[in-house]
Amino acid sequence: MAESGWLTTWRPGCDDPVPAGVSKAPNVQSERTKHMTGTLARPATDALSRAKAVAPLIESEADTIERETTITRPVVDALIEARLFWLMVPEEYGGLGLGMVDSLKVIEEISRADGSTGWALMANAFSTGIAVGFFSEEGAREIFDQPNPGITAGMILPTGKAKRVDGGYLVNGRYQFASGSAHASWIGAGFVVHGDDGEPLVSETGDPVCRVAFVPREKVEFLGNWNVMGLVGTGSYDYAVTDVFVPEKHTMDTFSTTPVRPEPLYKLGLLGIGVGGHSGVALGLATRALQEIVTISSGKARPGYDTFVGDSALFRREFAKYEALLQAARAYVYDIHGEAEQTAAAGEEITAEQRARMRQVTTWVQEVASEVVGFAHRWGGSQSIRNPSALGRCTRDAAVATQHLLVDPMTLVEAAQEILPGYLRTA
Repeated sequence: MAESGWLTTWRPGCDDPVPAGVSKAPNVQSERTKHMTGTLARPATDALSRAKAVAPLIESEADTIERETTITRPVVDALIEARLFWLMVPEEYGGLGLGMVDSLKVIEEISRADGSTGWALMANAFSTGIAVGFFSEEGAREIFDQPNPGITAGMILPTGKAKRVDGGYLVNGRYQFASGSAHASWIGAGFVVHGDDGEPLVSETGDPVCRVAFVPREKVEFLGNWNVMGLVGTGSYDYAVTDVFVPEKHTMDTFSTTPVRPEPLYKLGLLGIGVGGHSGVALGLATRALQEIVTISSGKARPGYDTFVGDSALFRREFAKYEALLQAARAYVYDIHGEAEQTAAAGEEITAEQRARMRQVTTWVQEVASEVVGFAHRWGGSQSIRNPSALGRCTRDAAVATQHLLVDPMTLVEAAQEILPGYLRTA
């Protein structure tokens, strides 16, 4: 299937001719220059302000984003202009250089504006953060330290296979769920390395040798297959990579625990970064649902109520309960990720319990978001079910977000193994 929408005419980071009437991505190098001379505020302090400035545009485009199953061009341009795709990229490469907590706050705000946009940005920015933290410096600079820096997307789990060849790998594979791929310039392709005999290579520990490659989008075949009930605008298309040579410097160890960069963020590891981003999306969806239902109920009349639904004691009691649940989840999300970053910044090892709690809270906050959005949906009446509807979209998006492999309920079982001993009484 051919690529859909404007992705057929615009490829960030490429110098291909662009048809008349379609502008190329803004020159990010000029933004970097302004930053170095002090024109832009410090990234760590104004990234959230940038997200809030872009949010109204995202809200206005949300219906079109869902209809076109991908982020629209105006929104992509705005995210590029704000440099939000490069939240975690070090400042020396032209990124914002944010840590985990500050990045999550940006994802929460963009997800509040639109869940699909927040999810796609999370997939792009967090995979970019992983790449720059675990690639070789040469490979990272080739992709990100450019006038138009790369935007990454795609599957990094080793579902493809590759043969080691001179200078790199010959990669083949068919992949799913490439969220944010319509505007990405580099597409991830995880693979198991095979030998000349066709058998998987095995490491010293006896495990298959697995790596992740990032492939230029022009070498990827997009297959569509994104017809879903929620998170529709994420553009999470299927795609295939066929006999593509990828140089060693554009690959990394799938399960590496040793980053090449010194920033505390990267000490969280591939899993800590890759999983944690989902919590920001959940918080944004739940917040938007509460905003929508408070607005709806403040002027909603219904038989059996003396005044507007929002004035009733029953509604206000439930609102207070679910709002408290959201506040508690938000505090835990930022507390545990912040604690892990502080541990890394102090030069200490992040503990097994801290890693378990990051997994715990990221899965739990999906359940919280589902409950909060469910509360809003129940009180929304017909305004929850008519299209287009921001509240209806929140309901569908939250339902799909809970189905992701990385927040499966079994992750809570695994997390409990490290958390339970702290409650064991020995006396």
